[in-house]
Amino acid sequence: MAKLLEVKDLKMYYSTMKGDVKAVDDVSFSLEKGESLGLAGESGCGKSSVALALMKLYPSNAKVLSGEVLLEGKNVLEMDDDDIRREIRWKRISMVPQAAMNALNPVFTIKDQIVEAILTHEDVSEKEAGGRAVELLRRVGIDPSRANNYPHEFSGGMKQRAMMAMALSCNPDIVIADEPTTALDVIVQAQVLKEIKKLQRELGLSMILISHDLSVVAETCEKTIIMYAGNMVEDASTLEIFRDPLHPYSIGLIGAFPKLTGEKKRLESIKGNPPNLLNPPTGCRFHPRCPHAKDVCKTTQPQLQEAHSGHRVACHMVNRHPEYR
Repeated sequence: MAKLLEVKDLKMYYSTMKGDVKAVDDVSFSLEKGESLGLAGESGCGKSSVALALMKLYPSNAKVLSGEVLLEGKNVLEMDDDDIRREIRWKRISMVPQAAMNALNPVFTIKDQIVEAILTHEDVSEKEAGGRAVELLRRVGIDPSRANNYPHEFSGGMKQRAMMAMALSCNPDIVIADEPTTALDVIVQAQVLKEIKKLQRELGLSMILISHDLSVVAETCEKTIIMYAGNMVEDASTLEIFRDPLHPYSIGLIGAFPKLTGEKKRLESIKGNPPNLLNPPTGCRFHPRCPHAKDVCKTTQPQLQEAHSGHRVACHMVNRHPEYR
């Protein structure tokens, strides 16, 4: 498959009165056409910041120090704001934002909000945009008769589906779903995830799904990237991450997740707290919480290297002391 998106050595910090928050440090990955990629990790690890950089939607205090975001070879970060609005956002890359159910305007109907997105980015009649909006709602599992309802008349799950319909309104190549199941109960979560997989399959979408919930990533994504404190620590197929995690942080995340089958055992926990990204630890940023840290971990940052085919990990101990796993 051809590479649709390539992110190379992306480094993005936020300027604050106390100093720079090192939110994204040297992140590199690629996304192929029709592929689904999961970005997983604790809150504050840089997942959403990566997503915002892909659409150049970051706030005014953000600064990109280095790196490229190549959409079919064209560097999005070098484009001016007008070109980004006209050519990239919504038409090539769209987003279902975090807390999407609060992103809808309460004084406009659901249909009108989808129509506005279409008319803003495409040269079509209002009638045609209205027809597309109704069809999009039907496609995400909302009865077309509800198109003229207001957001307060929708449940949380329906609002989430409406935001998915809006994200699909201009037929994008890539959809970014940022915590798409937040604040939904498990039954509605399962329905939304099923809908996401169905849409991706039917429309041939490429998707980046952001979540701190590994079960959501496992359910929807072919590849997974584990992030910690602004760094990528592991990158492999989702099956490989769950079957044979290599980084101590990945092992801890999976160990903290209850299993429905197999031997019953006490859940593990990752001791300590995520670091302050105003002043992250030297060396490996995970070393203060890592039970296997050595002196080299405290002084030298590990590089993301291929442990075996298609499986990259940033850990000094993987090859030197594989028995820790």
